[in-house]
Amino acid sequence: MNFSIQSTNLCPDELRKACLDQTSGGFTSFEGWVRNHHEGQAVESLEYSCYEELALKEGERIISDALERFSIVHAKCAHRVGHLQIGDMAVYVAVSAAHRDAAFEACRYIIDEIKHRVPIWKKEHYVDGSTAWPHCEACAKGIKHSH
Repeated sequence: MNFSIQSTNLCPDELRKACLDQTSGGFTSFEGWVRNHHEGQAVESLEYSCYEELALKEGERIISDALERFSIVHAKCAHRVGHLQIGDMAVYVAVSAAHRDAAFEACRYIIDEIKHRVPIWKKEHYVDGSTAWPHCEACAKGIKHSH
């Protein structure tokens, strides 16, 4: 399995080791962390939820697409669900390839597609006690929302 949903802390070292290969000369990764602000609001924590069956299928499809599109050897991605605190890692992408350009391109493709296509939703808990589902509200209003 190349894509996983986890309710516990992510283990980047395990995903990195799963990408090690003697044919690879390059490795790149992306770590997405919970930050303390979003669009002017002070964020206290985040809560991720998902439609797990579909998320796993779509995540695997994205990794398969990357393996076909780019000259890479391995790709792995893990995404957290549950309540996360500031500084927690929410997502990790790992890619190995013979050459760095392919590794960088595939890593960027994977995180962008995960954020766009996988049914994972983020609820923000603000310091003032309010909450919001920012991406969901933007979609409902037909607003193009940056990640």
